[in-house]
Amino acid sequence: MLYNLLFPLSDVFTPFNLFRYLTFRTGGAVITALIISFVFFPRLIAWLKHKQGEGQPIRTDGPETHFKKKGTPTMGGLMIMIATTVSTILWMDVANAYTWIVLFVTVGYGLIGFGDDYQKLTKRNTKGLSSRFRLGWEIGIGLVATTLVMLLEPPALAGGVAVPFFKDVLIQLSWFFIPFGAFIMVGASNAVNLTDGLDGLAIVPSIIAAGCFGLIAYLTGNAIFSNYLQIHHVPGAGELAVFCGALIGAGIGFLWFNAPPAMVFMGDTGSLSLGGALGAIAVVTKHEIVLAIIGGLFVLETVSVIVQVASFKLTGKRVFRMAPLHHHFEKKGWAEPTVVIRFWIIAGVLALVGLSTLKLR
Repeated sequence: MLYNLLFPLSDVFTPFNLFRYLTFRTGGAVITALIISFVFFPRLIAWLKHKQGEGQPIRTDGPETHFKKKGTPTMGGLMIMIATTVSTILWMDVANAYTWIVLFVTVGYGLIGFGDDYQKLTKRNTKGLSSRFRLGWEIGIGLVATTLVMLLEPPALAGGVAVPFFKDVLIQLSWFFIPFGAFIMVGASNAVNLTDGLDGLAIVPSIIAAGCFGLIAYLTGNAIFSNYLQIHHVPGAGELAVFCGALIGAGIGFLWFNAPPAMVFMGDTGSLSLGGALGAIAVVTKHEIVLAIIGGLFVLETVSVIVQVASFKLTGKRVFRMAPLHHHFEKKGWAEPTVVIRFWIIAGVLALVGLSTLKLR
C-alpha cells in the first residue's frame, strides 16, 4: 500500500526512491510485523488467559512433563496471522495478485485452525473439529488458490511442476496441477500442525523456511537472476518476498513469547496458517519439491505419524515410543529444550540443502 501511495512521488522526491526497491520493502515488512507483535502480543496473551481460563487442553497420554503447561493459553497464532497480514498489505504492491492469493490461503487456513482451537477449548478435549470438515475446507481453499495461480501464470509454466537441478524439465500436469497444488498446501499445513508440540519447535523452522522462500521468490521473480541460476522465471512472484519478510517478523515476535517456558501456544490457528502459506508460496514459485527439502523437518514429523499408525494397524506394534517424532525423544528422556534445539539444527541443515538446488555460484 505504501508502495502504491509513494511510488509516484519518487519521480519528484528522491527519498521516496527507496519504495521502488523490493529489498527495502521486505525489510520494512519484517520490522513492522515485529513492532506489531511486541506492542499487541502482551495484550492478546492477557486477553486469551482471561477468556480461556484453564488454557489449552493437555493430552493425557502425552509426556508427563507437559502437565505443568496446564493453563497456558492457545490461539497465539492469531497475532502471527494479524501481524503478517497487516504488514504485508502495508508494504506490498496491492496490484500483485500472487500476494493476495497467498494471503487468502494464510487467513483461510488460519480461520479453520481458529475454529479447531475454539472447539477444543469449549469442549475441553484435544479433538476439535471433525477431520472430514476440517480437511474439506482445507482442500477447497487449496483448489481455489491453485486455480487462480494457474490462470495467472504464463502459459509455458501453467500446470507444470519444476524439477530441481534441471533447468528445462517441467513435468506438465495440465489441470491435474490443481489437485496437486491443493495437496501441497494441505500437506504443508498439517505437517506444521503435527510439528507444533513443544515450545518454539514449529516456529523457528517456519521462520527458516520463510527466509528461504523469501530469497527464492525474489530470485524467481527477477528475470536476470532466474536466468543466471537456471530456474523458471515467474513474473510477479518476487513480491512474495514482502510477505515472507512479514512472516519472519511476526514469527520472531511470537517466538519471544513462545520461548520455553511458553507464555502462549500458537495453536492450530498459527500452525495451519503458517503451513498453508509456505505451501502456497511453493506453488507460486514452482518450488513445490524444494519445499519438501527445506521443510524436511515437517516431513519427518509427518512420516513418523504415518509409520506409527501403519505399523500399529498392520502388526499391532509401535515403531516409536510416541508419535510425532519429537515425543519419541521426550519419552527417551531428552529434555524439551534439547529436542527443540536439535530439531532446529536439523531444520537449518535441510534448509541449506534445499537452497543448494538454486545452484548459487
